[in-house]
Amino acid sequence: MKRLALILLTGLAVFLGGGLTASAVDFPTDPRVTAAVAAWRTKPVYVDPLYAEYVGTQDQQLAERTATAPAPVFVAVLPTGAWFQEKDDTERLAGWLAVTNGTPGIYVVMDGTATTGVAHLVSARAPFDTFASSKTALTDQLSQYLDDLELNDRVKVKPARTAELPTAPERTYERERFTVGKAIGNGIGGMTIGLMGGALLAAIVLGLAALVAPRRGGQQ
Repeated sequence: MKRLALILLTGLAVFLGGGLTASAVDFPTDPRVTAAVAAWRTKPVYVDPLYAEYVGTQDQQLAERTATAPAPVFVAVLPTGAWFQEKDDTERLAGWLAVTNGTPGIYVVMDGTATTGVAHLVSARAPFDTFASSKTALTDQLSQYLDDLELNDRVKVKPARTAELPTAPERTYERERFTVGKAIGNGIGGMTIGLMGGALLAAIVLGLAALVAPRRGGQQ
């Protein structure tokens, strides 16, 4: 019932705020995205051919696990990395999948060790990344991710991110201009500190000498 209510709520949000949905033309066409969306028409899990042997029969178990989630979940098991169009920004790839599919839900990308997902037009807070050993079963990796999924009506309903993250501005530091006055000031300051340190050291040495001298005199 809660799952149905969430679907109805998010569907209403999409209907009332149609401008929220990003356009699929805002990002390049990717064959992984096209294949996954086509597969999702009949089942919630897509496995890239490169991962078919690795996944084996786990695709059915993954599908069964998505059915127990509190929100619609779409899973894509496929290769990721810096050499693909998303440039190692797997969250962005998940956003491409979400917007292209056009259905509110949680979109999860799995590559065997990392699980990355996004919330698309649902009131949910999806964990960013979870990591596991390649020996960990995919169903366990997905369970770990979905266990951290938080449904919250106060979370703003918005489309998944499809754009590249803005680059942080470079910090620039202006070199201090050299002036004779500053050089002299720095020199005087350094000399003053040196003199003060030397005077303090001399005072300590003289004090110790004054304490030791009477004792030597007494021994004679």
